[in-house]
Amino acid sequence: MSAAVRVLQGKFGRVCLLDMDRPLVTHGHSQCHVLIKVSGEDTSFTVRDKSYPLTDQTAVLINSWEPHAYTHHDPDAPGTIILALYIEPLWLGEIEKALISSGQPGFFPQPCVEISKPIRNLSNQLAMQMLYGDQLSAQQLEIQLSNLMIAVVDAFSEWRNFNDMRKAELPRIPDPRIRRAISYMRSNVGAELDIDRMASEACLSRAHFFKLFQQDTSLTPTLYVNVLRMEKAIEGLTQSRVPLVSLSDSLGFSAQSHFTRFFQQHLGAVPSQYRKVVDVYDHH
Repeated sequence: MSAAVRVLQGKFGRVCLLDMDRPLVTHGHSQCHVLIKVSGEDTSFTVRDKSYPLTDQTAVLINSWEPHAYTHHDPDAPGTIILALYIEPLWLGEIEKALISSGQPGFFPQPCVEISKPIRNLSNQLAMQMLYGDQLSAQQLEIQLSNLMIAVVDAFSEWRNFNDMRKAELPRIPDPRIRRAISYMRSNVGAELDIDRMASEACLSRAHFFKLFQQDTSLTPTLYVNVLRMEKAIEGLTQSRVPLVSLSDSLGFSAQSHFTRFFQQHLGAVPSQYRKVVDVYDHH
């Protein structure tokens, strides 16, 4: 069964060491997302419906809000240990202002890239420290993470083309009707998604609302709500000791088992196991 070996979480986002032997459903993240194989079998990810290999030589790079899925090579084959970085654009922007553009849709133009020896060494060092339970100080971790991310970003992103400072900011949803719908979704994460109601409140047909939503966010309304649900779930697991059954209820699941399955299908670990292996670095 897929599991999280260790998770480090802070204002930088999340760094997960995952032992994967099952696929993940199509999903997205508000962070920019870097996937590097640490050991085990070669495998692959699907980004926007196209498959890309994750091997010793390659990394998979996924933009904020870009739909993707893990497509495990073979259910009977051994698993793959993956270093998964979910990096907050605001944190990258603190390192170098223009790097806030890591929240933009075209930040990584290529989903699959060939990694250099320095990137391999930096990712291996971080993965080994996580694997062997080293206690990293917040400062050590941030230095290592920024070194790794700068190496990836310098080699594979379009950030130097975002030097127009208007682009060096988090992207805004252009249509005010879609912004209102998202605001409603954020305020009602545990509510059942009623697309008909949202469309009529925006004075749009269901089909037009759906098309506009996908155009503005890259995701369908359902996938978008799932991102918000996962973010709330992770927050509940790491920022509180709230029982899983209460967390499941607050997120709108009719049974805790449904929440457990949902979480595992999106992240590769069950909620109780994730809570056990996460180290939270102070947000201040």
